[in-house]
Amino acid sequence: MVFMDKKSVKEAIKKLKESSKKRNFKQRLDLIVNLKGLDLKKPEHQVEVYASIHYSTGKPVKICTFAGPELRDESKKVFDTTIFVDDFPEYQKDKKLIKKLASEHDFFIAQATIMPKVAQVFGKVLGTRGKMPNPKAGCVVPPKAALQPLHDRLQKTIPLKAKVQPVIKCAIGTEDQDEEEVIDNIITVYNALIHTLPNEEHNIKKVLLKMTMGAPVEVK
Repeated sequence: MVFMDKKSVKEAIKKLKESSKKRNFKQRLDLIVNLKGLDLKKPEHQVEVYASIHYSTGKPVKICTFAGPELRDESKKVFDTTIFVDDFPEYQKDKKLIKKLASEHDFFIAQATIMPKVAQVFGKVLGTRGKMPNPKAGCVVPPKAALQPLHDRLQKTIPLKAKVQPVIKCAIGTEDQDEEEVIDNIITVYNALIHTLPNEEHNIKKVLLKMTMGAPVEVK
């Protein structure tokens, strides 16, 4: 695919819905982008983009914060989970607790002044899952940061990563979501992605849409 327009996305969504069986749960709509012409062994060819979309994907984004005393109170008001620095030893003793955190949260935020301790205790588990607090996403913050704006922005932020396999997959909406919102999300994410690739559209091999339980449909 060299160019993506609204009409082609609309046609792909129509085919997808026509071929998808009705389920007794709300299916997620995924965007899958197959890449080409990239040597992912080279750091400069690896993909790590945080795309800002205009509409929700239909699923709340869960956020965990690692906080020092300066951010503890506000963090507990704003985010789903706050791990205070004094509680780190408990997690260091039991990696299962860290794995549970990783599976339950989409983003992790860290107060910059305790980031070395975060890396020491949580790095091995979160790093392998691509969930370490990342400055590129604005997730490493100063001790007196305003947290509510960050929370609101992350609710409409989609991480796009390809470091081992030349494929990107992300949730982009739900089957019952307003179609115009889904189309806007798809095109926004696609545009954010191509502008970070060495040869832009020419590094795109194929773009697919898929329901949770259905077969993928190509956007042509």
